[in-house]
Amino acid sequence: MFSHFDLLGITTEAALFLGFVVFCLFFGLIAAFFGLRYGKLWFQAWMSGADVSITSLLRMHFCKVHASTIVTAKVMAAQAGLDISPRSGISTRRLEAHYLAGGNVMNIINAIIAAHRANIPLVFDQAAAIDLAGRDVLDAVRTSVYPKVIDCPDPKRSGKTTLSAISMDGVELRVRARVTVRTNLEQLIGGATEETIIARVGESIISSLGSSKSHSMVLENPDLITRAVLSRGLDAHTAFEIVSIDIADIDVGENIGARLQADQAEADTRVARANAERRRAEAVAVEQENKAKVAENRARLVLSEAEVPQAMAEAFRGGRITVGESNGRI
Repeated sequence: MFSHFDLLGITTEAALFLGFVVFCLFFGLIAAFFGLRYGKLWFQAWMSGADVSITSLLRMHFCKVHASTIVTAKVMAAQAGLDISPRSGISTRRLEAHYLAGGNVMNIINAIIAAHRANIPLVFDQAAAIDLAGRDVLDAVRTSVYPKVIDCPDPKRSGKTTLSAISMDGVELRVRARVTVRTNLEQLIGGATEETIIARVGESIISSLGSSKSHSMVLENPDLITRAVLSRGLDAHTAFEIVSIDIADIDVGENIGARLQADQAEADTRVARANAERRRAEAVAVEQENKAKVAENRARLVLSEAEVPQAMAEAFRGGRITVGESNGRI
């Protein structure tokens, strides 16, 4: 039997050799493609001691992972002196998993490096969890290193520039405070945000001002208010730790107590006038009733006087009354 290669004049050995050459060329083309595409990244990782293998780069290609981001992050971690061991450190697998989960790989690497430089404990798993929770982990680390100042109240959120409270002597005080906070990385996930801090501090300041005996005491010692507010632990269950609370400005407003007393006195005066007017009207009514009774009695007297001559005439006609001729008496 003759094969197709025999008809073409090619021996079996030559055909096998030709197939081997074609396979080598095909494999060489694939190797050249990946070498041109990932050779530079592998060489960069190898020179930096980042421990990124060729198989890892091929896996990233087929898993649709941006290899340049992973290699850059691994190089940065290695150069910063971070632990990049496969078991407990920032391994290539962990970076790939965080990338596929939709996380920001470069952001958490920068955050871990910044925390490492500032001696803030922050491991990869914690940083990845914070990033996947939607928080900016790099900004959180920066806020831990450089505390953030928050205005209380915040004009951008509430539209108000001061907190208004009334001391026990009735004087209104308008206060503007500044709260210095830093991020609490342990409570960043699930912790309350800046709005809660502002609300708690504002409520405590108003309560402290309202319990002050006089406004002059607050003006003389504003630190009494800040110490009282700080002692309440307002940063509990929040993503921040309150460093300090400072009273930036205090203005004296209206004397609400005096105004309320004046309003009460005016109201009492109006009530007294109304009561006096009512009593006067009642007296006038009684006077008119008495005048009517006098007029009625006079009318009855006139009627009675008119009946006297008539009664005397009837008495004369009836002989009940006679006139004596001797002495001229009736």
